[in-house]
Amino acid sequence: MSESQWTQQGATLSHKNACREFGFTEDEIFEAVRAGKLQYRQNYAHGNPYLKLLRSEVEALALELRGGKDLEAQKRKHELQKIDTEIISLKRRLASLERHKSKLLELAK
Repeated sequence: MSESQWTQQGATLSHKNACREFGFTEDEIFEAVRAGKLQYRQNYAHGNPYLKLLRSEVEALALELRGGKDLEAQKRKHELQKIDTEIISLKRRLASLERHKSKLLELAK
């Protein structure tokens, strides 16, 4: 793989995110790394080690292990989770803005 894939935004993901996004277990990821199916780079976040993987290889592994239908279903499930998280975040932000607005209106009286 070319060096640019490792630096391109969105082209890599951590092994933990690969587990969440594609429904793998950590053991499946580590076994694929040992078998040479996944290239990796070891990185650290706040002193904690993690494997950085190429998204294209993780998708190919998911397709190989689970098939196309399962991969699409897992992608939809993950996207729905992201949307739900964003909705919750926006609701919190809206509530915070409403409280701030009411305080400002009280001070304006």
